[in-house]
Amino acid sequence: MESNELPAAVTGKPRELQGFLNRIAYHPAARRLAILLARTPATPNMVSVFGAMMVCATGVLYALVGTPVAIGIGFALHLLWHVVDGADGDLARMTGRASPRGEVVDGLCDYGGHIVLYLLLGYALQQVFGPLIWVVVVGAGVSRIVQSVFAESSRRSYQWWVYGVPWIQNNRAAGSTGMGGALARFYLKVSHAVTGPTETINALVASAEPDPAERQRIARLAKETGRRTLLLPGLLGANPRTILLGLSMIAGSSVWFFLIELTLLNIVLAVAIVQQRINCTRLMALIARGRD
Repeated sequence: MESNELPAAVTGKPRELQGFLNRIAYHPAARRLAILLARTPATPNMVSVFGAMMVCATGVLYALVGTPVAIGIGFALHLLWHVVDGADGDLARMTGRASPRGEVVDGLCDYGGHIVLYLLLGYALQQVFGPLIWVVVVGAGVSRIVQSVFAESSRRSYQWWVYGVPWIQNNRAAGSTGMGGALARFYLKVSHAVTGPTETINALVASAEPDPAERQRIARLAKETGRRTLLLPGLLGANPRTILLGLSMIAGSSVWFFLIELTLLNIVLAVAIVQQRINCTRLMALIARGRD
């Protein structure tokens, strides 16, 4: 007999959405850090801001200091940022402070910190290659935004379809005013542009909410078809980039990292978009077949 409840998700992201490093290192460490912070006056937004400062400090060590020791410390600091980046969400859930506004603040801090990182790296590269290097740096930065939005939107859509976990498109954050609201609207516009086929599935999921049995059936089908499409979005996430950037710095220049973002990762993005379209078409057919 099938249950009429959505499958239970772990605190945070379910196992199939956790990369190897997240599963064995970042997420367990983030949860332990959040438990410690829950006993202090620290808020999730404070943790998000601290994470942004860690990324900025990484940029200073990489671009402005640049010694082997500084690069090693910067690499370690950037890796530890992933723990802090997970701790703000865990802390929000533990203390009952999770909110759409907090989700936007987290996004602002993540993007803001990495914009500073890219600007610092671009400045250092300009001293070697001249001002034309900014074409590469800006192109890589724009590529990162599109790739990251696709990856996160794909994972969050899967999490909503399968586990019923809402995200920014399901709340009122996009309608708020100020910089946070503008960022949310921009994020959703990019998301809709690169993950357009998911909109049909979103509509089917929303229409099934009043019918628990149908909602459960869609969740099961989404999990069966969607699990095989999670690898490529994972390659476009933050974890591989941190390692790629660190290895590029160890190899002598961040230019290798930017070139990989412009070429290889955009190829991965194109393949992932095609794969997602095929999966959404298949999922729509399976959902419709069960309603006949």
